[in-house]
Amino acid sequence: MIRKRRYYPWLLVALLCIVGALNYLDRMTITTMRTSIIEVVPMTDAEFGLLTSVFLWVYGFASPFAGYLADRFNRSKVIIGSLFFWSLVTWLTSLATSFEQLLAARALMGISEACYMPAAMALIMDWHTGKTRSTATGIHVAGVMVGQSLGFIGGWLAETHSWHYAFSIFGIVGIGYAVILVFFLRDPKANTEEETIDVVSQEEQTDFRVALKRLFGNPSFIVVLIIWGIAGAISWMVNGWLPTFYKEKFDLSQTEAGVYSTAYFFPAMLVGVIGGGALADWWSKTNSRARMWLPAIGFLIAVPAVFIASYTMLLWATVVGFLVYALTRPFIDANMMPILGMIADKRYLATGYGFLNLCSCVIGGIGIYVAGALRDEQVNLTFIFQLAALSMVVCALLLFRLKPKIKPIDE
Repeated sequence: MIRKRRYYPWLLVALLCIVGALNYLDRMTITTMRTSIIEVVPMTDAEFGLLTSVFLWVYGFASPFAGYLADRFNRSKVIIGSLFFWSLVTWLTSLATSFEQLLAARALMGISEACYMPAAMALIMDWHTGKTRSTATGIHVAGVMVGQSLGFIGGWLAETHSWHYAFSIFGIVGIGYAVILVFFLRDPKANTEEETIDVVSQEEQTDFRVALKRLFGNPSFIVVLIIWGIAGAISWMVNGWLPTFYKEKFDLSQTEAGVYSTAYFFPAMLVGVIGGGALADWWSKTNSRARMWLPAIGFLIAVPAVFIASYTMLLWATVVGFLVYALTRPFIDANMMPILGMIADKRYLATGYGFLNLCSCVIGGIGIYVAGALRDEQVNLTFIFQLAALSMVVCALLLFRLKPKIKPIDE
């Protein structure tokens, strides 16, 4: 039994990696189906951008409340319920025949997906100590990257069958996996002799108003909100428009553009997020600010890479530039939840992560929509990507100034 409990934290990460992959596959695949969708449902670039923006805004505003649910109730059940309902919405998206119906489906997906990430991140923090937190978080985010890297499948299915067919398949797979998780996913038990996991019992929980006071009364949490918000805007602006950038700049087909923007791009992010987590865990043994400084260094490395990738007319140089960005940008993803654990009250980790999602998604949604509106005004995507690069400098400077405010929750 002890051996089983010893290995379960890593089994949990493996199980959640698949959920994370489905989470981002379902939300991102629409960007690789753009041509197929607008052939059936005519819309402007701004309207197409709005499909992702509305998802992000709804997802973001629902995240704090979803995070509080995970802090107050059983996190495993929140995760399973979230997976089931967003997969159902994905299947329902396949039945849409108008822009309004697509918009409504994306909004519903935002609500149903909002419950997953705060609960999953907090559950990983429950099961893993400080020695493995960044690595475990990084591996989980790597699962997300796998889902993103498979986004080209949506474009391929849309070209070979139809975009309706693609959404239908993804939805059915998710519903089936939610049923499987009922038998495997569980929260840790608190205060047992055989487990030394930091778990907060439901009796220790307080109401949502107290969570707001504790979180927003902490200046470091405000700084982290700003960092994560800017990082989200950068990520969604690049990820949301990279397929279109490749297609238009290098005259590629929809499938080819999808391959260059996902199949090469996201495996590099996968390596970066796992490596960034492991490196941060190793460096944190000698530097208490390692989990803050490493993402800052990653941002500074990515800045010149994005500038080169957006300027050059050489396809291979563009690929290399965005690969460097993809390798170093995810350092922040592997370390954000551990950073939150260093500055925030442990009782509100999921709630705090929910507010991080809110800030990231609202700003990211605005960024994607503005990018679409600028394209309608004939503004080049090159300028948009360079603006994202400059924003990474701001993130790096804020991370270098950030300091742990409380004792790490695993100590």
